[in-house]
Amino acid sequence: MDIMIRRARDEELDEIGEFTARAYLADGLLEFDESGWYQGELRDVRRRAEQAEVLVAADAASDEVLGAVAFTWHGGAYTDLARPGEGEFRMLAVRPEARRRGAAEALVRACLERGRELGLERIVICSQQKMTTAHRLYGRLGFVRAPERDWQPIPGITLWAFTVEV
Repeated sequence: MDIMIRRARDEELDEIGEFTARAYLADGLLEFDESGWYQGELRDVRRRAEQAEVLVAADAASDEVLGAVAFTWHGGAYTDLARPGEGEFRMLAVRPEARRRGAAEALVRACLERGRELGLERIVICSQQKMTTAHRLYGRLGFVRAPERDWQPIPGITLWAFTVEV
């Protein structure tokens, strides 16, 4: 594989925020965000890095950042769903031009491995219903729907929950 996973570097955080927001916009995942509030959240990787582990998938030859994800666990300030013994990842994004190289899968696998390293029992995530490509990836990696944990971060937007034992 020509992709390596590592922690994001401070000088990469603004770039990660920009491509994350652009990816969500391009994929039509911010239709609810008329005020731009969530775009601001996506761009604020500096705050994310203070409250979670920001991992990147980088090209092994050039070290160019292809994608990123925030990993956290129960009790963390950046956690939405994780209960005791659980971790979660959020804001998984891959640059559109870097897709289909395995970056997203490598990032998810890294989160699963991080959960194992921390002795967690499971990883829980949430996803918009229309993110069907991501759902296929999660299914391949063992995630199952957990509809009892679906939730609405804002009225009218229901996020689907998925879990996997680690």
